Amino acid sequence: MTLQPFHGFETYPTHHCVTGSLKHIYDFHGYPISEDLLLGLGRGIGFVYFHIKGTDPFYGGRANVERPGEEGLEKTAGGRTGVLVDSYTTTSARKAQQTLHDMLDRDTPTLLYLDMGFLPYLGLPDGYHFGGHVVVVAGHDPSRDEVLIADRDPELHPVAWDVLEQARGSKFKPFPPQHRWYTFDFSSARSPTDGDVREAIGEACRGMLEPPISNLGVKGIRKAITQTRQWPDVLDDATLRRTCFNVAIFIDHRGGTGGGIFRHMYARFLGEAAVICGEPRLADLGRELRGIGDRWEEVAAVFAKAAEAEHPADLLEDVTAPMVEIADLEQRLWESLDAVVRS
Repeated sequence: MTLQPFHGFETYPTHHCVTGSLKHIYDFHGYPISEDLLLGLGRGIGFVYFHIKGTDPFYGGRANVERPGEEGLEKTAGGRTGVLVDSYTTTSARKAQQTLHDMLDRDTPTLLYLDMGFLPYLGLPDGYHFGGHVVVVAGHDPSRDEVLIADRDPELHPVAWDVLEQARGSKFKPFPPQHRWYTFDFSSARSPTDGDVREAIGEACRGMLEPPISNLGVKGIRKAITQTRQWPDVLDDATLRRTCFNVAIFIDHRGGTGGGIFRHMYARFLGEAAVICGEPRLADLGRELRGIGDRWEEVAAVFAKAAEAEHPADLLEDVTAPMVEIADLEQRLWESLDAVVRS
């Protein structure tokens, strides 16, 4: 007999692993909400550039990833929808798996972090690891030691229990998942208010305009331009190609950004925010942000081209030149948004 999901659980394609998994949880509990609204309410938009020793350079469009000093999109969005969200980590694989067993025995779909490089259905290259991936375990069969995973595609994927354990306990940098899982209490769930939306947008604006370090926000975009032009001095051709490929997919939809390094999703959020707040200027700025996302898509296409080039360094000027204008456009966009939500 084919392994079935929990009664009432529905699967569908999603844009981003975190917001998509949250949407699955919200929908299951009878509180339908868009991924775009979850992203915006959770202060999930931003920009980050980093190059940690021993890893490849990285571009990211997410903000508010849970760590010391950051609550995390999941909890922030929960707070603005009346949902109590708690997270847990452990160094004990036994504890993590036993807790998951207990939750699944109660027919509770469970959101957890894992290293996508271990998921067989993704077919990723050997040696690829990314521990910041989020899925929902939507069913299980203890007799077969197998679970059903809901990911970003419309299918449900059977995964062996021991493979899931390996993916949850991965120690590969830069984002080891630490067996992280979440619980949700919907007893006080509600719709977001005008104040919730304005507060969330204001926080995103401050993150982009007043980042604590130069690797983040608009300053981070400008730093990425400078650092990317220096990659040929510190990366060999093979590493440079791999880096260009990874940056391309973490800008476009393949990496779970919804396209345009999350700008397309946030643009749609601003459209919803305009209705909630009765403020049409938010929708106008959303359309501007959609155009900025389109520019980011053009950047991703050149990075993808560089990943296939014999001499990828030759294309780095072509890929960074448009980013100078993008940084200026983002600066003005976030300043305008900040002014609107303060008015």
